Amino acid sequence: MSEARYKVTVREHHVDSYGHINNATYLELYEEARWELITPRGYGFSEIHKLKKGPVILEVNLKFLKEIRLRENITITTKLVNYKGKVGQMLQQMVKEDGTVASEALFTFGLFDMVARKLIEPTPEWKKALDME
Repeated sequence: MSEARYKVTVREHHVDSYGHINNATYLELYEEARWELITPRGYGFSEIHKLKKGPVILEVNLKFLKEIRLRENITITTKLVNYKGKVGQMLQQMVKEDGTVASEALFTFGLFDMVARKLIEPTPEWKKALDME
């Protein structure tokens, strides 16, 4: 998977009383970027529910490196680190306009079969969504 980029302007609902991104909002913005990665590649919300197979986060290691403030423009980068068997790792970073990495998160994830209620090997559709082909 090549590195995907998603641009965001930090809005009022993203910040806390200190005027910087609320800690929980980091996860929301990272998730938004992941949806914007897989949806155009044919694996959006409706397809997930039609196929009854969707991504699940198993673990996250989130680092807050630099403050991101109200109305700053950031780019969220997403890159597949590895995918072995049923479990993959994806690195996402929030990058400021000057190129400084303000946050990074390493997500451990898998593809979940909603009928069998278990992790499964990546399907061809899921591989396409992650640009693994």
